[in-house]
Amino acid sequence: MSTPTSSTPTTAAPTPAAPKPTSPAAAVAPAAGSPLESAQGKTVISDGVVAKIAGLAAREVHGVHGFGGSAARAFGALTERIPGARSSSTQGVSVEVGERQAAVDVTVVVEYGVAITELARAIRRNVIGAVEQMTGLQVVEVNVDVVDLHLPDDDTADAPAAAPARVR
Repeated sequence: MSTPTSSTPTTAAPTPAAPKPTSPAAAVAPAAGSPLESAQGKTVISDGVVAKIAGLAAREVHGVHGFGGSAARAFGALTERIPGARSSSTQGVSVEVGERQAAVDVTVVVEYGVAITELARAIRRNVIGAVEQMTGLQVVEVNVDVVDLHLPDDDTADAPAAAPARVR
């Protein structure tokens, strides 16, 4: 005699649900798809902070001589001559910061002899990397505005004339 075969599939016993993590790191996981939002709160980063990060990152690129238009550079040159004053790291940098994204505009003066397209590419790469790594914001664009070319002869023309010695 043959035994009847069943054509109905057998179901496996349900597996128990994985235990919920209790570590603090698991509770801080992004709630809305942004590293700036969690179940425990929201982080807001001001435009000035993003501009400072972008300005410092752009300054690191070889071939960038200065930032800003001629008026901003003139004001920066005066500021540097005041004892104890520092030049602004946001000069020539403007940003728009949203909840999850940022856009950056950089105005630069380029050293003579540097390939401008390569320089702009390097500025974009550095700015995007620094801003995204430090803030968690997605950088949607970095616009580079080249407003001047610095010539080697410009350094000697900018240097103040040597003052005559007062004491002999």
